[in-house]
Amino acid sequence: MPSSPKKKPPSVTLAVEDVSRKPQQGRSKASLERMLAAARELMLERGSEEFTLQEVSRRGKVSIGSIYLRFDSKDNLVRAVIGNTLDDVSGEEATMLSALERECASLGEFVPRYVERYAEVLRRNAALLRLSMERAAYDPLVSGPGKDHALRATSAGTEAMLRYRDEIGGDDGELKARSAYHVIFATLARQLSLGSTYESADGYNWNQLKRELGRMCLAYLRAA
Repeated sequence: MPSSPKKKPPSVTLAVEDVSRKPQQGRSKASLERMLAAARELMLERGSEEFTLQEVSRRGKVSIGSIYLRFDSKDNLVRAVIGNTLDDVSGEEATMLSALERECASLGEFVPRYVERYAEVLRRNAALLRLSMERAAYDPLVSGPGKDHALRATSAGTEAMLRYRDEIGGDDGELKARSAYHVIFATLARQLSLGSTYESADGYNWNQLKRELGRMCLAYLRAA
């Protein structure tokens, strides 16, 4: 039977509203979305924050004045893109776990599917997650929400495995579930070059990595 979810602490958010001025009308909201979309595209194309507000203006078809009405600096525009990214990743993780809860009747079904789908969530968002982590190294407005997201992902992954507590070997299922999550994330993050060291991937076959990582973690969780 699924275990009761633990009460989670208040989250540290990085919402667009935290780093921008409120739009006054629908047209302003639409221009905000174009600004964010343009900045996001430029960050993905460059793999960095090396873009200008003039480029955002041209690509998003918004005036420089409109940008400064919403954001008092380029830094806040970047922070807004990162905040949206963290929200998107959290939403994808929650949707994934809800689907797995419905689909999986055993630990043996859950672990390989979890590794496969979590790996793809991270892969789809890897480029912007890298930039988020780079900025978090020196920007407390990003590091706090980034850490909060990481802690919540750890808690969600651990609790999902503990739904099958009776199938976890040993006498400390919570420790094993949390350890398995950390192994899964660390392995995938290194392969996707996520993290402050920005280690490059070693060329290991991605599908093979997901399959073998799932098998190893399942064996570890089942071991006495």
